[in-house]
Amino acid sequence: MISEEEIPFSTVNSLQPTETTGQGLCVLLAEDDKALRRYLEVVLERSGYAVESAADGLEAMKLLLSKKIDLVITDAVMPNLTGYELCRFIRSTRQLSDLPIVLLSALDPRNALAETEQADAFLAKPVSPENVLQTLARFAEVMSDE
Repeated sequence: MISEEEIPFSTVNSLQPTETTGQGLCVLLAEDDKALRRYLEVVLERSGYAVESAADGLEAMKLLLSKKIDLVITDAVMPNLTGYELCRFIRSTRQLSDLPIVLLSALDPRNALAETEQADAFLAKPVSPENVLQTLARFAEVMSDE
């Protein structure tokens, strides 16, 4: 877990929006680590994404049912409703089932293979902002082609 003092804001400041950013796309970010959640919010917003944040899976579920969300980034292990359970909820809900899901975890994905299959991408923690943005850019590209 990183603390707010450890967040390299110089890295965030160096990230400039590019042609592949998510202009107009809304990302749901579900992460229980407050410092990491805030860091990723800043990275995503500076890259042109609108961000809805949730501190746990239950809060994320409520946002999914009440807001227009285009992409989901979720931590695997959270209180109240895990990221794995959130993925299952998304995939089993007709109006949400096509949402791209990025699963973040410090756990090895091979240890939870069945659980990670619900996600479209898996990023191991600690996650770099570049990896997150590249992953979302691929989804944004596909979405703009549709």
